[in-house]
Amino acid sequence: MNALYEGIALGLSLSFIFGFGPAFFAEIHTALHRGFWSGVLLASGVFINDITVVVLILLGAVSAVGNMEHYKFLGIIGGGLLIIFGIVTFRRKIMIQSTDEEENNNKPRLLFFVKGFVLNLANPFVWLFWISVVVSATASYKADTYKLVLFFSSTLGVVFLSDIFKVFTASRLKKFLTDKFLITMNKIAGIALFVFGVFLILRSIFHY
Repeated sequence: MNALYEGIALGLSLSFIFGFGPAFFAEIHTALHRGFWSGVLLASGVFINDITVVVLILLGAVSAVGNMEHYKFLGIIGGGLLIIFGIVTFRRKIMIQSTDEEENNNKPRLLFFVKGFVLNLANPFVWLFWISVVVSATASYKADTYKLVLFFSSTLGVVFLSDIFKVFTASRLKKFLTDKFLITMNKIAGIALFVFGVFLILRSIFHY
């Protein structure tokens, strides 16, 4: 069950990290101007892309780690990358883009799904981050398929539910989306990532 709880913990952290990146503003903007279901479709595109990226990276990582004995080394590298991402996230500056202008609602809703998928696919931070997480998790769980599926299912599930919640509450959140609020959330997310990275390093050192 540790894999489940750790996946949920990471998912909650990711809800803050990616929640205030390009995908967040696209989801909020879409929900405000195109409606709830259009926002859900965009969030679904992001979600499916996350699954695709994780599976592709995971297949390669399991194959590589399955032929290696140094789980500790990989765990330390993955944890170190998470610490770096945590520091970058903590220090990142954010500016809010205006969402006051109403837009044309004639676009087919399916395009929002495609937009979410492509938006996530084109973000290099997404790939780099999932590589670090997959490497750490694969080493931590010794390429155990069941634990890895449980870990990433819970992680991605929490992130997706969080995105749906953001879309649902977009109209209420609008007045609270100040620079100060987003900066505070980024700092919390950065600290969470940093702590998670330290945890993975310590676990790798003392577990193996």
